[in-house]
Amino acid sequence: MKITGKANIIEMTELCAGIYSMWIEAPALVEQAIAGQFVALYCEDASRMLPRPISICELDQKKGWLRLVFRVAGAGTEEFSRLTAGDKIELMGPLGNGFSLEDGEPLLIGGGIGIPPMLELAKALYQKRGKKGKAVLGYRDNTTFLAEEFAPYAEVFLASDDGSVGTKGTVLDAIWKQGLLADILYACGPTPMLRGIQAYAAKQKLPAQISLEERMACGIGACLACVCQSTQTDAHTHVKNKRICKDGPVFYAEEVEL
Repeated sequence: MKITGKANIIEMTELCAGIYSMWIEAPALVEQAIAGQFVALYCEDASRMLPRPISICELDQKKGWLRLVFRVAGAGTEEFSRLTAGDKIELMGPLGNGFSLEDGEPLLIGGGIGIPPMLELAKALYQKRGKKGKAVLGYRDNTTFLAEEFAPYAEVFLASDDGSVGTKGTVLDAIWKQGLLADILYACGPTPMLRGIQAYAAKQKLPAQISLEERMACGIGACLACVCQSTQTDAHTHVKNKRICKDGPVFYAEEVEL
């Protein structure tokens, strides 16, 4: 069941230039949510009618709080960045399908603003397995937001475009250089990165769950604005499309064409 309404902002902090962390009190939503799902946030400015989809970064079941980490990318997210503790924000969620927690040794892979949703997944897998997995996080430079917060739940390996931290290059470069092995891959990040993970998983004959990033309009699958090509015929559209907001954002790598 989707929860809609206004919720209290508990904490707002700027993690680094242009990237913000927001804790929101929403116990009914938190009770239902899992790693990999997202929420839709609504602007106060009436000229911006469509909600902004933001992935869930963390869930605090005891307090009923959820955490969102987002990058300012336009007028909507810029408005959100000006909010402070005590303000209210209208939201809807949880939305979409999240990650399935599978048996075996996991390798979590996050790139850029695809890193935040992997934190709750790292926590969920740690709680299920009782031991750390591995996580590869890719950044542009040495602005490694959230990296330290993964440490209690996963052994962390870094990659950066400019080589200022970790392996110089992509997350795949780090996987090869560090000789990282796994039974199941989980990934979220920009499409070129996910395309590389998809090819790597196929070559290694590994199952992979990938979370797609896409501009969305309604967030509930009605408008068909965020479809991607799939390898199977969709029961809703009767063509080889998947609605990222409704059928995803998490898919098995072999389900979609990137």
